Order: sequence, then C-alpha cells, then structure tokens
Amino acid sequence: MNPNRWIDGNDGVYVAGIGLHPYQFPSETPYTHLGLTAVRAALADAGLDWEQVQSAYVGTTSIGMAVGRVMFRHLGSTGLAVTQVENASASGSFAFRQACMEITHGISDVALAVGVDKHGDGRRAANKDGLERLSDTATIPAVKFALMARSYLRERGARIESLARVAVKNHGNASRNPYAQFRKPRTLEQVLASPKVAGDLTVQQCCPRGEGAAAVLLVSGSALKRLGLDARRCVRVRASAAISEREETVYGQGSIDLVRTSARAALEQAGIEAKQLDLVELHDAFSVEELLYSEAIGVCDPGEGAAYLERGDSQIGGRCAINASGGLIGMGHPLGPTGIGQIAEITRQMRGEAKGRQHPNAHWGLAHMIGLGSVAIAHVLSAAGT
Repeated sequence: MNPNRWIDGNDGVYVAGIGLHPYQFPSETPYTHLGLTAVRAALADAGLDWEQVQSAYVGTTSIGMAVGRVMFRHLGSTGLAVTQVENASASGSFAFRQACMEITHGISDVALAVGVDKHGDGRRAANKDGLERLSDTATIPAVKFALMARSYLRERGARIESLARVAVKNHGNASRNPYAQFRKPRTLEQVLASPKVAGDLTVQQCCPRGEGAAAVLLVSGSALKRLGLDARRCVRVRASAAISEREETVYGQGSIDLVRTSARAALEQAGIEAKQLDLVELHDAFSVEELLYSEAIGVCDPGEGAAYLERGDSQIGGRCAINASGGLIGMGHPLGPTGIGQIAEITRQMRGEAKGRQHPNAHWGLAHMIGLGSVAIAHVLSAAGT
C-alpha cells in the first residue's frame, strides 16, 4: 500500500454518526451534559449501541484531567480505551485523527472522537516558559491578526469592507444553523459599526469563546456491512495530514505557510486538486483568516480571496462553500469541539441533510484547523459513491 494512502487501511475509515450539543455562551451546564448530548446523538445517528464502541478520543482544553472517563461512566463502564487530546484550537481535530489511525490500522472497528469544552482559564504553556516578553501584546492573537489584516489590505489593494464581508457571510450561514452560538444575520453596516477589537477588526469579525460539544463515530470499511450500517450515509475519510510550524521569516507568514503545507499534503494524499473541493471548513477566528487561508489552500488563486468572496463563489450555492456552518465567527469556537464540529458539518452537507443551508452537489470537503498558529491539521472527506 502506498504509505501516503495509509488512511485506506482496514478497507477505509468512514464517519457513520454525528452529534452536537449547540455551541453557546458560558453557562452553569455541566460539561458531562454537553458531551453526552453529542455522543448520544452520534450513536442514534449511526444506529450503534454504546457497547459497540471500542475506543474513544476526547479533545478538550480547559476542563481538566480525565474528562472522558468521568463523562462516559454515565453511559456504562465497558472497559473501552479512552485517550484525552489537547492541542489548543485543533484539539478535536487531532482527536479525530487519532481515532482514524486506530481504525485504519485495524486496532478497532468502531471508534469515537468527541470534543467538549467549558470556558476555563485557558492557561498557556507559553506563559510558563520562564522567559520575559518584550511586549504584553506579543502573543495576543487579536493583535497578530489585526496586523496581518492591515498587511493584507495594503498588499491586495482591498478595503476594510472585504474583511467585514467574511463576517456577514458567516453570520448569515450561522443564522440557519441550529447548533450555532450566533443565530442572527448581520449586515455589512452592522459588522463595521460593531466595537473595534484591534486595528480594523471589529467584534463581529472575531470569534466568541463559549462551550459545547461535538461527536463523530468512525467505523472501518471492513465492518460496515457486519454492523448493518447504511453505506449511503457514511462519509469516507480520504486524507489526514498534520504538521507544526517552521521558523518564521516574515511576520504572520508562519500560519499561512502552515495552512498551505498541511492542506497540500492532505489533498495530495486524497488525490484531488484544491479547486475540486465543494466544501471547506476553516479556522476563521478572525475574518482576515478566511481570505488568507482560502488562497493558501488553493480554493482560489493567490491575491483573489476578497474577490472570490465578493463574487459569491464562497457562498452556499457558490463554487465552494467556505464555512457553511458559520465558521468560528458565527458557529462559535469552544476550542475542544471545533474541529470535530467541522467534520459533522461536512458530513451533514454530503448527506444532503443540512436543512435550510444545503450546498448542492457536495462530493469533496476539507476540514482545516490551526492551533495557536503553531500546529495545523487537515482532513479530506468524500461523499458516499465518490
């Protein structure tokens, strides 16, 4: 087997069930309720019983140790292997990757990837490295991306409206998504008039922190028929690629290079070109990221991000729906669940079950996340029969 196609082992990896707890603002809701709501929904969606799940990977950042076992004992202590994964915003994405690796290598035929988070203290290891910072704002993402936004506008000859239109699109998509944290469409005027956060970035161009959960059940191709699953609703995982940062030579270029390299690796593994993608869910914690990363992934040509959006090419019903879920800006960004929520959205779209916001003829999708600008991960999925 081609080593670049490791994902095809055990007759392939399939998403058989998806479930979410709506993303929401911080509340007193226990994380166990959030997570179990998503897991139970995924089990029901797949038509599987909890006892059939052989292993579980839990993506989380802010709750604490042993999140999975505390949560899963409410479903029954079956002895399944449980692994907790933390990798900043990409925690859920890496939990999903680990579950894929277990399936494809024949360790398990049914694996769960679940992301769950509450708005915790969010302490970072970088704040404990024993080094003094030259500036208190040096590692604040909003400042970094505000500077990148200013560079983007200058280099592309674009206007601040180009940034704001990302938020208009994604808030509009989120308004039709029952799992989204923000459910109100926003006009261009509203986005521009919302309070400034840093530079040209306003509140409605920045993602919220909150809480929520997302779960997917993965099964091997070799077990699909034995488990009695409906193959027409099972979306195939065609690629998984993960990397970390290299030395940055131009300020802000590091995260763009991460996106470009990881996306290219995943697309090469899947054997398709970027412009064949029908769906992309990407890290838009700040509006400028969608413009930068759509170019880096190759969905549009270099320098074309703003024009691609303005032509409607990234809208639902356009050439490639980018962040049909509402993205981080509209759907929300509870950290642990975010990457798994992207997989759930792509699966729902490929099944034709995204009521009220369905992108037509969705056959190929890419889910992409970065974590604190220093790790990146990309997954390619395809619809049944593709």
